Amino acid sequence: MLTLGIDPGTAIVGIGLVRELKDGSLETVHYGVIRTKSSLPMWERLQIIHNDLQSIIQKYKPDRAAIEELFFSRNVTTAITVAQSRGVLMLTAAQANLEIAEYKPNEVKQSVSGYGGADKAQMQEMTRLLLGLDEIPRPDDAADALAIAITDLHSMRYNSLY
Repeated sequence: MLTLGIDPGTAIVGIGLVRELKDGSLETVHYGVIRTKSSLPMWERLQIIHNDLQSIIQKYKPDRAAIEELFFSRNVTTAITVAQSRGVLMLTAAQANLEIAEYKPNEVKQSVSGYGGADKAQMQEMTRLLLGLDEIPRPDDAADALAIAITDLHSMRYNSLY
Protein backbone atom coordinates (compact mmCIF):
# COMPACT_ATOMS: atom_id res chain seq x y z
CA MET A 1 0.00 0.00 0.00
CA LEU A 2 1.43 3.39 -1.03
CA THR A 3 -0.03 6.46 0.67
CA LEU A 4 0.49 10.05 -0.41
CA GLY A 5 0.59 12.30 2.67
CA ILE A 6 -0.19 15.98 2.10
CA ASP A 7 0.45 18.90 4.44
CA PRO A 8 -1.60 21.71 2.85
CA GLY A 9 -0.44 25.29 2.44
CA THR A 10 -0.21 27.98 -0.20
CA ALA A 11 3.47 28.99 -0.06
CA ILE A 12 4.63 25.44 0.76
CA VAL A 13 2.75 22.15 0.40
CA GLY A 14 4.40 19.18 2.06
CA ILE A 15 4.41 15.90 0.13
CA GLY A 16 5.36 12.49 1.51
CA LEU A 17 4.94 9.05 -0.03
CA VAL A 18 5.22 6.06 2.29
CA ARG A 19 4.75 2.40 1.46
CA GLU A 20 3.83 -0.33 3.90
CA LEU A 21 5.78 -3.48 3.09
CA LYS A 22 4.49 -7.04 3.49
CA ASP A 23 6.30 -7.41 6.82
CA GLY A 24 4.52 -4.32 8.16
CA SER A 25 7.55 -2.06 8.02
CA LEU A 26 7.38 1.36 6.40
CA GLU A 27 9.45 2.60 3.48
CA THR A 28 9.95 6.20 2.38
CA VAL A 29 9.35 6.41 -1.36
CA HIS A 30 9.63 10.18 -1.84
CA TYR A 31 9.22 13.43 0.04
CA GLY A 32 9.51 17.10 -0.73
CA VAL A 33 7.50 20.25 -1.16
CA ILE A 34 5.57 22.19 -3.73
CA ARG A 35 6.51 25.89 -3.48
CA THR A 36 4.69 28.91 -4.84
CA LYS A 37 5.79 32.55 -4.83
CA SER A 38 3.78 34.96 -2.72
CA SER A 39 4.11 37.54 -5.50
CA LEU A 40 1.88 35.46 -7.79
CA PRO A 41 -1.89 35.88 -7.83
CA MET A 42 -3.74 33.22 -5.83
CA TRP A 43 -5.29 31.58 -8.90
CA GLU A 44 -1.83 31.05 -10.37
CA ARG A 45 -0.47 29.63 -7.12
CA LEU A 46 -3.38 27.20 -6.94
CA GLN A 47 -2.75 26.18 -10.56
CA ILE A 48 0.92 25.43 -9.75
CA ILE A 49 -0.14 23.35 -6.74
CA HIS A 50 -2.64 21.42 -8.89
CA ASN A 51 -0.18 20.79 -11.73
CA ASP A 52 2.69 19.75 -9.46
CA LEU A 53 0.54 17.39 -7.39
CA GLN A 54 -0.90 15.90 -10.57
CA SER A 55 2.64 15.20 -11.81
CA ILE A 56 3.61 13.57 -8.49
CA ILE A 57 0.52 11.34 -8.60
CA GLN A 58 1.23 10.34 -12.20
CA LYS A 59 4.88 9.55 -11.39
CA TYR A 60 4.42 7.56 -8.16
CA LYS A 61 0.89 6.17 -8.62
CA PRO A 62 -0.15 6.10 -4.94
CA ASP A 63 -3.03 3.87 -3.84
CA ARG A 64 -4.60 6.58 -1.69
CA ALA A 65 -4.07 10.04 -0.26
CA ALA A 66 -4.17 11.47 3.26
CA ILE A 67 -4.42 15.17 4.05
CA GLU A 68 -4.28 17.12 7.27
CA GLU A 69 -7.50 18.82 8.29
CA LEU A 70 -7.43 22.57 8.60
CA PHE A 71 -6.67 23.95 12.04
CA PHE A 72 -6.43 27.62 12.89
CA SER A 73 -6.90 29.68 16.00
CA ARG A 74 -6.29 33.31 15.10
CA ASN A 75 -5.58 34.26 11.51
CA VAL A 76 -8.76 33.82 9.46
CA THR A 77 -7.13 35.17 6.29
CA THR A 78 -4.42 32.51 6.42
CA ALA A 79 -7.04 29.85 7.11
CA ILE A 80 -9.01 30.88 4.02
CA THR A 81 -6.00 30.72 1.69
CA VAL A 82 -4.92 27.35 3.12
CA ALA A 83 -8.50 26.13 2.70
CA GLN A 84 -8.35 27.10 -0.97
CA SER A 85 -5.15 25.12 -1.40
CA ARG A 86 -6.62 22.18 0.50
CA GLY A 87 -9.62 22.14 -1.82
CA VAL A 88 -7.38 22.09 -4.89
CA LEU A 89 -5.24 19.32 -3.38
CA MET A 90 -8.29 17.19 -2.56
CA LEU A 91 -9.82 17.74 -5.99
CA THR A 92 -6.55 16.80 -7.70
CA ALA A 93 -6.36 13.56 -5.69
CA ALA A 94 -10.05 12.83 -6.34
CA GLN A 95 -9.57 13.36 -10.08
CA ALA A 96 -6.87 10.68 -9.93
CA ASN A 97 -9.46 8.35 -8.32
CA LEU A 98 -7.60 8.22 -5.03
CA GLU A 99 -9.52 7.54 -1.86
CA ILE A 100 -8.81 10.44 0.49
CA ALA A 101 -8.55 10.30 4.28
CA GLU A 102 -8.47 13.40 6.47
CA TYR A 103 -6.70 13.62 9.82
CA LYS A 104 -6.72 16.24 12.54
CA PRO A 105 -3.28 17.43 13.72
CA ASN A 106 -3.70 15.77 17.14
CA GLU A 107 -4.61 12.45 15.43
CA VAL A 108 -1.35 12.59 13.48
CA LYS A 109 0.59 13.35 16.66
CA GLN A 110 -1.12 10.51 18.53
CA SER A 111 -0.49 8.02 15.73
CA VAL A 112 3.16 8.86 15.18
CA SER A 113 4.38 9.72 18.69
CA GLY A 114 1.78 8.13 20.96
CA TYR A 115 0.90 11.56 22.40
CA GLY A 116 -1.64 13.96 20.88
CA GLY A 117 0.18 16.96 22.31
CA ALA A 118 3.63 16.10 20.95
CA ASP A 119 5.79 19.02 19.86
CA LYS A 120 7.37 19.42 16.44
CA ALA A 121 10.77 18.05 17.51
CA GLN A 122 9.18 14.88 18.95
CA MET A 123 7.14 14.39 15.79
CA GLN A 124 10.10 14.82 13.50
CA GLU A 125 12.26 12.39 15.48
CA MET A 126 9.51 9.75 15.60
CA THR A 127 8.91 10.16 11.86
CA ARG A 128 12.63 9.63 11.27
CA LEU A 129 12.68 6.55 13.50
CA LEU A 130 9.53 4.98 12.06
CA LEU A 131 10.87 5.38 8.53
CA GLY A 132 14.43 4.32 9.38
CA LEU A 133 15.93 7.55 8.03
CA ASP A 134 19.41 8.76 8.92
CA GLU A 135 18.26 12.37 9.29
CA ILE A 136 15.05 14.23 10.05
CA PRO A 137 13.32 15.00 6.74
CA ARG A 138 13.54 18.65 5.71
CA PRO A 139 11.83 21.01 5.29
CA ASP A 140 9.33 20.69 8.15
CA ASP A 141 6.40 20.55 5.75
CA ALA A 142 7.80 17.41 4.10
CA ALA A 143 8.30 15.78 7.52
CA ASP A 144 4.70 16.66 8.39
CA ALA A 145 3.48 15.09 5.14
CA LEU A 146 5.39 11.89 5.90
CA ALA A 147 3.79 11.80 9.36
CA ILE A 148 0.35 12.17 7.75
CA ALA A 149 1.11 9.24 5.42
CA ILE A 150 2.29 7.15 8.39
CA THR A 151 -0.94 7.98 10.22
CA ASP A 152 -2.98 6.81 7.25
CA LEU A 153 -1.10 3.52 7.00
CA HIS A 154 -1.51 2.95 10.76
CA SER A 155 -5.22 3.72 10.44
CA MET A 156 -5.63 1.34 7.48
CA ARG A 157 -3.86 -1.44 9.42
CA TYR A 158 -6.03 -0.83 12.52
CA ASN A 159 -9.27 -0.72 10.52
CA SER A 160 -8.41 -3.98 8.73
CA LEU A 161 -8.50 -5.74 12.11
CA TYR A 162 -12.23 -5.05 12.42
